Amino acid sequence: MVLVNVFLQVYWPVTEEKQRECTYKGKQAEVECRNYIRTLHIINDTTVYVCGTYAFSPICDYLTFANGQLLLKGKQEEGKGKCPFDPFQRYSSLMVGNDLYSATSINFLGSEPVILRSSGLVALRSDFKKIWLNEPNFVFMDIVGESVDSPDGDDDKVYLFFSENAVEYDFYTKVKVSRVARVCKGDMGGQRTLQRKWTSFLKARLDCSLPEPSLPLIVQDVFLMKHNDWRKGVFYGIFTPQSGLSQVSAVCAYSISDIRNIFNGGKFKTRVAVESSQDKYVMYSGEVPVPRPGACINDVARKMGVNESRQLPDKTLQFVRDRPLMDDAVSPVTGRPLLLKSGPLLTRIVVDSVTALNQQKYHVMFIGTENGFIQKAVNYAGEMFIIEEIQVVESPEPIGILRLSSSKGHLYAGSDSSVIQMPVSNCRRYKNCVDCVLSRDPYCAWDTSSDQCSSVRSLSTSSKNTVQSLEEGDVSECPAPDPLEAVDFHLVPGNNLQLPCRLHSNLAQAHWQFSDQTLEANNKYYIYSEGLLILNASESDAGLYSCDSVEQISSRTFSRTMALYNVQLPPAPPAPPVVVISTPGITLAKYSDHTHTQTHTLTTKAKEPMPSPLFPENLTANSKVSHLKVSVALLSLLCLCLLGVIFWFWGRKHLKCLKFLQTLGDREGRKQSAENINGQNRTSETKLLEPESGAVIANNNHSHVDFRVNGDNHLVNITALEGLGYIHDESEI
Repeated sequence: MVLVNVFLQVYWPVTEEKQRECTYKGKQAEVECRNYIRTLHIINDTTVYVCGTYAFSPICDYLTFANGQLLLKGKQEEGKGKCPFDPFQRYSSLMVGNDLYSATSINFLGSEPVILRSSGLVALRSDFKKIWLNEPNFVFMDIVGESVDSPDGDDDKVYLFFSENAVEYDFYTKVKVSRVARVCKGDMGGQRTLQRKWTSFLKARLDCSLPEPSLPLIVQDVFLMKHNDWRKGVFYGIFTPQSGLSQVSAVCAYSISDIRNIFNGGKFKTRVAVESSQDKYVMYSGEVPVPRPGACINDVARKMGVNESRQLPDKTLQFVRDRPLMDDAVSPVTGRPLLLKSGPLLTRIVVDSVTALNQQKYHVMFIGTENGFIQKAVNYAGEMFIIEEIQVVESPEPIGILRLSSSKGHLYAGSDSSVIQMPVSNCRRYKNCVDCVLSRDPYCAWDTSSDQCSSVRSLSTSSKNTVQSLEEGDVSECPAPDPLEAVDFHLVPGNNLQLPCRLHSNLAQAHWQFSDQTLEANNKYYIYSEGLLILNASESDAGLYSCDSVEQISSRTFSRTMALYNVQLPPAPPAPPVVVISTPGITLAKYSDHTHTQTHTLTTKAKEPMPSPLFPENLTANSKVSHLKVSVALLSLLCLCLLGVIFWFWGRKHLKCLKFLQTLGDREGRKQSAENINGQNRTSETKLLEPESGAVIANNNHSHVDFRVNGDNHLVNITALEGLGYIHDESEI
């Protein structure tokens, strides 16, 4: 179903009476005392089974789609055990035929966990003993059709993944462990012992350990990668630390065959009494009853006359009631985690199977993180690679839901604020053959006929016009790329300079060179995912910079230049214009600039033969004008000399009078200046430079860069500078 321009909604509000009861019990009316839909299971093409918390009184109903409308049938059913009371509590459920399997809490306080099968025939639940479930946190549930082609006539199994407080560890505080449990689809409960309870419930610890000693990692999400042969199915799980001391997440994979072998033939743990108040759990070494406790009804049981679980002997039922925990732990298929990732914790996982052009199948993992990213990882030759990382949520919030539609090639991610649909791969983002091949994305291959990166689903596997090299990353079949031209950059001494360089491969690392010398991150150079930042640039930083993408592929190193920059000093300002006034034998040059200052330079020209002024035929128009200018200049000079003589005589006569007036003026000026200074000291206000709310960074074309991770702090705290008394509005920092 493609949701295009479809907007259908059904209101299922809580009654005022139920909301009032919820608030009386101490819950928040506007948050907890509402109806949160937690269960949605498809019954058929037009009907969905839906359950909601309904103000801590869970109920279920049927949602139908007919004539373009969504309708609730109004056949409300009791939802206890099918849906959690608390809208924020983790749980899991599964619809198998007409039977609903659920793992949640069955009471208001959440203190009675239960694994329940709601069925029209026989409803079963787990026992409330601590050895069965000890404060669990349910994660995932799915069915495996082990009855198909079973040599011993075995039954289908429902597997449940959860975490709980360990009973087998002697520790000063509670220690959580990850578990996998299973029940048989055909379980009918016991006749007297374990009546209406599971007779096939067994559980084992999941082992997913870090290289260094630590508390057990806790399972957060699981995905079943199904196979045509159910024995080759694999469970992929996300594990995170149970303490805040570590930020390392792990992905571990478990084979259905390995889990099955432990439940069918492994040792059991049993409780023993000791002098201390706490019980000890050790491996059971006594005789195991026949039929084997926890086993489904198979050919061995049928030969003994046991055709259903209600015919099992009490000895077998009592054994599994008291000892549902296996002694052996389930180890990962590789003996260690497939992926270890530091940083933001991993939250959700789905896995897709992709057939490459070489007809080999690859499992591609899509992993959600706590900060709104989705990572795409794939295993090549036993080594895990994160080939792509996409931010799908703007605000840093966890990916809470992750679903996959392999047939449509779509991925669906949900957080508290949004739901996103995205393709499993966007091959068109790779613009050339090298980028397409080095992405090592099994969904993509380079099509030489169309000269673009295309989805392998749209390409013929027998075509010779495709290039894909997943494990080797061999780009030798790609056409040679066009030569790269250097980009000119101008630096301003004292400022920061940013040189962008984005790598197209998530597996590559950037190597910067300056004048054939490798640059390392320090107080001068800040190397980050988007490029290089030169701090406090100077004239010595001018030169040629290159950014190389270096990628280790198998035993080979592939390198290519992604960016070239020719960093230069800014060009010198142009010389001021020159206006030349010529006179015979003399050139007067006048230079002007934008500040309206003038500089005059007097230069003497070499003497040249001049025409005689005695002969009018030798006088040109220009020479006549020049002579006229000289005459006017001489006349002006004589006038100035005459005026100078007159002023000299007049000055001597009135010198004493001028000195007396000058003395009076100086006294009055000093008095007025003193009054002005005193007045200014009374009215002026000194404004000290206050600290900024964020870091003060001189930066060109870049923001949101944390400089603390590259060397020591080289930026001077402006608030610590002395002598800054004023902040001018037009000043530049």
